[in-house]
Amino acid sequence: MEETTTAGYGAGYEALEAPWWLVILEGIVAIIVGIFLLYQPGITTIVLLRILAIFWLLGGVISIVGVLLNREDWFWKLISGVLSIVAGALVLMYPILSPFIILTLFVIIIGVWAVISGAIKVAWGLKGGGWGVGILGILTLILGILLLSNPLTGALALPWLYGLFLVAGGIGALILGFKMRA
Repeated sequence: MEETTTAGYGAGYEALEAPWWLVILEGIVAIIVGIFLLYQPGITTIVLLRILAIFWLLGGVISIVGVLLNREDWFWKLISGVLSIVAGALVLMYPILSPFIILTLFVIIIGVWAVISGAIKVAWGLKGGGWGVGILGILTLILGILLLSNPLTGALALPWLYGLFLVAGGIGALILGFKMRA
C-alpha cells in the first residue's frame, strides 16, 4: 500500500494525493531537464518544442475526432483542433526557427503581464498599500519594459532561467518527496 500525502506540504500534492515516489521522480526529471537547459540550451529547447509540437498534433487530431463523436461545441473543438495541428506542424517543419518565435512570443506575453502587474502594484502602493508594494511594482514595471524593448534577448535568456528554476524546483521536490516518505 502506497503512502500518500495528506496535509501540510503546501506544494499542491496533497490535493492529488500523490505518492512520495512520484514527487521524487518529478524532482529527478526536473533536475535532469534543468541541467540540459543550462548546458545545452539550444538543442534542449528544440527537443522540448518538438515534443510539444507532437502533443499539439495529437491533441488537434483528438479534438477533431471529438467533434465527430460529440457535436456539442463542435465549432470551438474544430477550431482548437485545426489550430493545434497547424501549430504542431509548423514547429516540426521549422525546428530551428520555431524556438525563437515561440520563446519571443512567450517573452512578449510575460513583458505585457509585467507592465500591467507593475502598474497595478505602483498604483496600489500610492493608494496606501505600502512602499514595499510600490517598489516591487516599479521593479516589475522596469522588467516588463526591458522585456518588451528587446524580446529576442529575453527569449535567448529564457532557457537558462527556466533551467535554473527547474533545478531549484527539482531539488525542492526531492526534499518534499523524502519528507513525505519519512
